[in-house]
Amino acid sequence: MLTQSTQRLMLRTNIADYPNTRAIREGRVSSPLVNLDVSAAPKSAHDGFKPMIRDDAFDAGELAIVTYLQARIYGKPYVMLPVPVLGRLQHHCIGFNRELGHLDPKDIEGRKVGVRTYAQTTGLWVRGILQHEYGVDIDKVQWMTIGDGHLAEYDDPSNCERLPAGSSLAKLMLDGELAAAIMGMEMPSDPRIATLIPDSLAAAAQWSTREALIPINHVFVVHESLSRERPDVVREIFRMLVESRAQAPAEALATLPPIGLETNRKGLALAIDWAWEQKIIPRRLSVDELFDDTTASLVA
Repeated sequence: MLTQSTQRLMLRTNIADYPNTRAIREGRVSSPLVNLDVSAAPKSAHDGFKPMIRDDAFDAGELAIVTYLQARIYGKPYVMLPVPVLGRLQHHCIGFNRELGHLDPKDIEGRKVGVRTYAQTTGLWVRGILQHEYGVDIDKVQWMTIGDGHLAEYDDPSNCERLPAGSSLAKLMLDGELAAAIMGMEMPSDPRIATLIPDSLAAAAQWSTREALIPINHVFVVHESLSRERPDVVREIFRMLVESRAQAPAEALATLPPIGLETNRKGLALAIDWAWEQKIIPRRLSVDELFDDTTASLVA
């Protein structure tokens, strides 16, 4: 898994280009101990999640929080550093075609709603918000998916159905074949699309203030063997991630969860609870199970 070149550890790393990771990718933050080799990383990090988990394609990198929860459940050899790589407010990530009639959140009960995969992290957060803030019975929704989960051991709940290969959630939503769709960054800019949650940006800001958290999308993980055999390298990777984030513009950090185990405990616990409620994981993990002795001790 690990190779050395002139005493510097080379790690196959899947990490995308964000303001908080750019200094690492551009070499402005580096280390004499380790090289985070991103040459094989896909442009969109989520395209590397399945190869990482199923094929051991990477030694380190970002992983969706939901995928990581499943990985811990099913004994995959990765451990999380307390460094969220990507996060955002989520209320605006579900839309519908306003020209086909107005929808309130509870109106999706008994109807078809699209999401890329049921275990997609954006889907987790949006469904949890709909359930707990707007009273939606998410078990009464027919969730229409494009792909399977990242882990081979996982099966979708019974109220999920696979769309034909090559389907476009946006087109199906605009054509009225889906009542709504969860699309996150893939939401098209189209005047016909309205957010299912009214005044979504204001609602998200109020929710975030009240809950004192920003939902985590992606975290950074390393192979367990690295954490066990080279804790010095893990601590160095943590330093690099912290320093790279410090070089990002302040506005880019406004919706990025903080660094640290304790500062993220509430958000991680909520992700665990909602993943269990939504049948994405078969048991509730504890937050402390997500870390080992090395990663739990990392403090910026």
